[in-house]
Amino acid sequence: MSKTKTICFANNKGGSGKSTTCANVAYQMSQEGKRVLLIDGDMQLNLTLSFFPEDEALGFVQSGNNLYTAIKDQKSLADFIVHTPYEGVDLIPSSTLMSSIEYELFTKWQREFILRKCLEPVKATGVYDYILIDSPPTLGGWVMNIMCASDYLVVPVEASPWGLFGLANMFDFVGQVRGIAPTLKVLGVAITKADERKNYFHQTVETLRSLEDVKLFETFIRIDSSIEWAQDNSKPVGAYKRSSRSAKEYAQLTKEIMNDVSR
Repeated sequence: MSKTKTICFANNKGGSGKSTTCANVAYQMSQEGKRVLLIDGDMQLNLTLSFFPEDEALGFVQSGNNLYTAIKDQKSLADFIVHTPYEGVDLIPSSTLMSSIEYELFTKWQREFILRKCLEPVKATGVYDYILIDSPPTLGGWVMNIMCASDYLVVPVEASPWGLFGLANMFDFVGQVRGIAPTLKVLGVAITKADERKNYFHQTVETLRSLEDVKLFETFIRIDSSIEWAQDNSKPVGAYKRSSRSAKEYAQLTKEIMNDVSR
């Protein structure tokens, strides 16, 4: 039985495409025959909304069947898993109450490892090949929790004039996390919302390629209206329009990620 691999998607800048990338990589992994558990760690619920319409997503909030309840009460995440409409993709929904999770963690013993502890019973089953975690666009105790519970980190970066803003702080933070979770590996940076006609896209690529010890994934996710339509229909883009450019790009990016993790 292969070991479950945990990958988090994080960037302290909003709009970088974290939730979209996390959702679509999970879907494409399922298309490769893998079983995937998604964890929505962001109070905005974007990852949850990628698979469920708003009324169902809010139902998870109201029922307490969500990540916030699990972390607050330090319960096994195995009790909070819901099945998505897609074979091989399960989800632990988020809650709008995640906005207060930093406060909930503040007084806890070994607070940086609470998510890891809650996740252990799930990993022990060996049911999932991958666990993918979506992070909020912040740097703090909760994101540290997410990184400490992960084996790998993917950093989605928006190809825009401000897309690289704060990235140095992000990698400084990763260095701090490695002080207490030294096995965390940065898989690489994934460029999203790319428009190859724009000069700033090429500047972004050049800047990222110049970084030491940071891999830039070869596959870029270009701007595509199919992504927005898929989001509006609460579907991964591969399920909404398999023939779309972005669906093919996410399929290729997923293969890159899976190949790197298997090495």
